[in-house]
Amino acid sequence: MGFSVVAIDADVGLRNLDLLLGLENRVNYTVVEVLNGDCRLDQALVRDKRWSNFELLCISKPRSKLPIGFGGKALVWLVDALKAREEGSPDFILIDCPAGIDAGFITAITPANEAVLVTTPDITSLRDADRVTGLLECDGIRDIKMIVNRVRTDMIKGEDMMSVLDVQEMLGLALLGVIPEDSEVIRSTNRGYPLVLNKPPTLAGLAFEQAAWRLVEQDSMKAVMVEEEPKKRGFFSFFGG
Repeated sequence: MGFSVVAIDADVGLRNLDLLLGLENRVNYTVVEVLNGDCRLDQALVRDKRWSNFELLCISKPRSKLPIGFGGKALVWLVDALKAREEGSPDFILIDCPAGIDAGFITAITPANEAVLVTTPDITSLRDADRVTGLLECDGIRDIKMIVNRVRTDMIKGEDMMSVLDVQEMLGLALLGVIPEDSEVIRSTNRGYPLVLNKPPTLAGLAFEQAAWRLVEQDSMKAVMVEEEPKKRGFFSFFGG
């Protein structure tokens, strides 16, 4: 898509974004070393050889501890430092939040001005998503979009899974994308090879690309109820917008 992106893995001690991208052997420095003065910020940034405009930044190494006093202010400083680099501010800074709603989550969302919430169409995930939405709004983040993950149209038709329309009505959030259940996701993550690079693309890969374009265009999609499914209709015929 041509945009410059820095992805920050903010999961302290349990990082995995480097594994998913196949960059685990190239992470030599982290934010901890930057804050301790052991390296420069540009040394901690890992550039992906497949995309010259994509960089990964990890908060810490596995099983390491953060410096005393590390919190939201430190992450705000980090984001400001990325924006002030000589080569220019990246078009997007994405912060991968840790699971849960403890101090790590609160720290990760401190510098954010918008959020993408990923949920699945089951009641436990939706309860968690509703709680997280409330915390984001309390922190002043009003621009919240959601991605509904691991959707199975066969189960929706059999009324064994909530539809995306049901999810959207329950959470009241703008719909950024719908990702179908796809076994290729597991294969790609185990290989450390991003799904969107697969040739030919899979349904999930196409769905991720469409969600990325909607994020760039500040657009959203609408879930629609399909009462009858004509023969040979694909996954995306279940959704409009």
